[in-house]
Amino acid sequence: MSPHILILGGTAEARRLAADLAARPGVRVTTSLAGRVARPSTRVGEVRIGGFGGAEGLADWLRTHGVDAVVDATHPFAESITANAARAATATGVPTVVLRRPGWSPGPGDRWYEVASLAAAAEALPGLGRRVFLTTGRLGLAAFAHLTDLHFVVRSVDPPEAPLPPHTEMILARGPFTLAEETELLRALAIDVLVTKDSGGDATAAKLTAARELGLPVVVVRRPPLPDGVTAVPDVTAVLDRLGFDGS
Repeated sequence: MSPHILILGGTAEARRLAADLAARPGVRVTTSLAGRVARPSTRVGEVRIGGFGGAEGLADWLRTHGVDAVVDATHPFAESITANAARAATATGVPTVVLRRPGWSPGPGDRWYEVASLAAAAEALPGLGRRVFLTTGRLGLAAFAHLTDLHFVVRSVDPPEAPLPPHTEMILARGPFTLAEETELLRALAIDVLVTKDSGGDATAAKLTAARELGLPVVVVRRPPLPDGVTAVPDVTAVLDRLGFDGS
């Protein structure tokens, strides 16, 4: 019987993994997307959209669809689905691999302020700048809504959810972005502080280099911890190895 691999997540790593597995004879691949992005990138293999109904719903889906292994390649901040995947794996005995690209690390010249949450990021901002480039995605911006004296430039793929800070302008765009583009944007908008999540990867890392070169402070929201007993691998090759495929 052909192995059925369920990939959770819309990350670039999830796309690469799906393409690799789908190209292997006899392997069935299903990618599950949460549906939070209006126009998700094209996937190889089967695609399902929407949640499962918690850990129990995911466990039922695994049983019903004959899933042989799960790869959690969701965004590093997708806490709920990672926790649900871990519980579903325990309930069903289906092997599960967590794929997390390495996070960013500050280098010489960086002015990073690492915080544990969006609320902590909002608390840090008044002492760091007045024109904020906010690149934490479209969810959770209510944490900044009370900062009425600051001007925010919010960049996300889709329009953010209200409430928003009263002085907000929007940039709807999908990465990757070049260093030249990010530097020009920060200068043109007179940004004096950047806020980002530690998403890792190259697609949106240029903004960190641009901030360093311009001498701007960066508020970095740290990743939430993985569930107890769960470890992660850093790349597609490591996932393929865990699944018993040749990753060369």
